[in-house]
Amino acid sequence: MSLYKNLFKQTAIYGLATVVPRIFSFLLTPLYTDILPEDKYGEMSLVFAWMAFFNVVLAYGMETAFFRFYNSDNKQTVLNTSTVSVFWSSLLFLLSALLFRNFLAKVSGIDVEYITYTIWILVLDALVIIPFSKLRAQGRPMFYSMIKIGNVGVNLLLNVFLLIYLPKLALSYPDSFWGTIFVKNFEIGYIFISNVIASLLTLIVLLPHYFKMNWHFDMELWKRMMRYSIPVLIAGMAFVVNETFDRIFLEKLLPANIAKAEVGIYSGCYKLAVFMTLFATAFRLGIEPFFFSHSKNESAPQTYATITKYFVIFGSIILLGVVVFSDLLKELMIRRESYWEGMKVVPLVILANFFLGIYHNLSVWYKLSDKTKIGAYISIVGAIVTIVLNVTLIPIWSYMGSAIATLAAYSSMMIISYYFGNKYYPIPYDTKKIGGYLLLSIILSMGYFYGFRQNYYVGVAAILVYAVFIYRNEKQVLLRILRRK
Repeated sequence: MSLYKNLFKQTAIYGLATVVPRIFSFLLTPLYTDILPEDKYGEMSLVFAWMAFFNVVLAYGMETAFFRFYNSDNKQTVLNTSTVSVFWSSLLFLLSALLFRNFLAKVSGIDVEYITYTIWILVLDALVIIPFSKLRAQGRPMFYSMIKIGNVGVNLLLNVFLLIYLPKLALSYPDSFWGTIFVKNFEIGYIFISNVIASLLTLIVLLPHYFKMNWHFDMELWKRMMRYSIPVLIAGMAFVVNETFDRIFLEKLLPANIAKAEVGIYSGCYKLAVFMTLFATAFRLGIEPFFFSHSKNESAPQTYATITKYFVIFGSIILLGVVVFSDLLKELMIRRESYWEGMKVVPLVILANFFLGIYHNLSVWYKLSDKTKIGAYISIVGAIVTIVLNVTLIPIWSYMGSAIATLAAYSSMMIISYYFGNKYYPIPYDTKKIGGYLLLSIILSMGYFYGFRQNYYVGVAAILVYAVFIYRNEKQVLLRILRRK
């Protein structure tokens, strides 16, 4: 049990680095939806969708490759080689993107100034990938968390100042410094400037990593890392298609006069999935180094199976809780009532992100068995499902079609990964219990939302039913954990 306690301790600390930034994002969402009309929020969401894609491109799977080789090769050589690789590829991207930014602006239909900010954010974020991975690999979750929280804290404060207080200062003192730097109707620009400054400060904090390392580059090791990481890159690109390209499809497939507003409504309501996303992300950050470091233990498969079961239990509770109280949460996160018509997608996108979290837990088999190519194929299947269903359903059901496509993509990836995992790296999952917990939470949450929505007596009763069911089935294990010091 000490193994699990250590894992949960690290997950809790990494969770802090995930939960606190998500809370800050929670605070930014009502700010954005209050200040920005749906079409402007939709425009910003489209830019961030493209940013997510290029974040994956600039990382090109090197983070996962770093963890894979850090525990099997010379640690310092892996650190040096991966750092040099990401450093020079980032600089090459910076120069190329700045040179062709006018072309990129013309093709995307995005203001060239926003393109410039986006390029700098992407490069600054890429340069801290390996320093952050080093902190995780060396077991320094507190320092990691402090930097992550600081980054988002700076971003939050700058957003609040630039979007709320700067306009007031400029109006009150038009001839002052504040009046000089204020630009009217530049809200999206201020959002990007806040991100640039936050990313720059994060890099400055992590600069000692670059000064203390020697810049030795092992070509043979790099080739092996790239053979491992390229399938991860492909999987990552496919993942971004699944995660963000629904916004792009909405913008392309809907009539121009409503497209960006529909993107804005969908993106705003999608934010309610943040609670599931932060849980799954925190769990993944804590679990990934653990998976690799314990892979040679004889009990590793059973350990992975137990971890996955409890991930499903906690995830099911979050699914049910957020769905039951989603109409209360919307009033905190989504300020304009014009966004609320998109609430019907909320249970679907939360469940979809839950399936994605389960998929990440199941994906341990192809990472440990060096079959990352299969992981890439699975993600590609998910991307194909996303593309086909978005193209088919958006003209009929608008963003509801996008929500269905996301759920279908992640559920198919989860099922396929489970099937091939049993074939190549058998893990003794308790499928009867896991399936039962998952099915019950889906029935209760979907039944409540689409049948008894805003009847909180029914909602709370559903949560209690699920809690009692879990307690009765897991009583002995839970008591054994609680009794241990």
